[in-house]
Amino acid sequence: MNINNVVFERSFGVSSQLTPSTMPEIAFAGRSNVGKSSLLNKLFNRKGLAKVSQTPGKTATINFFSCDGVRFVDLPGYGYAKVSKSDKSRWSELIEGYFNQDRDLALVVSLVDIRHEASDLDVNMIGFLQEAELPFAVVLTKADKLSRQQQMKQKAALKKQLKLGADVPLVVCSSEKGTGIDELRSLIKNSVR
Repeated sequence: MNINNVVFERSFGVSSQLTPSTMPEIAFAGRSNVGKSSLLNKLFNRKGLAKVSQTPGKTATINFFSCDGVRFVDLPGYGYAKVSKSDKSRWSELIEGYFNQDRDLALVVSLVDIRHEASDLDVNMIGFLQEAELPFAVVLTKADKLSRQQQMKQKAALKKQLKLGADVPLVVCSSEKGTGIDELRSLIKNSVR
């Protein structure tokens, strides 16, 4: 897969607009302000591919990108308090609608901020992925904000909190410094073989 071949396809605001998957998909899920857009931009070496905002909760649509026969899916962030109840409800319906469709999910990348304990919403997302038996990996974002020693301590604590088995990849990442990006690219490539 040549990461330079990535292109933006389309955005959808409600699940009824979604169409069944025709190619393998790599979906990115996580709380608002966890750094999904920054991670996608770093993954593809493109600054403006996924829109990054200083305002958490800005991604209000499901955004689709394609690269060499694989679709990358940027799901709206969950859990941000400063949006209306109707927006929260629509986001929830959109994410649930996505997962409830017939999709060829090669991998779900669940993002968790390494600086904090996982939120109830993060725990619920991991529980859902485990229960649905979907292939997933956990990416711990914002690693550049911690020392190497703190990263290892937090990684172990989050692995325990999220009840992750040895079979679940756990990658420490920084979109700022590029930490873990090559490891994530390898995971993605191996998931679509």
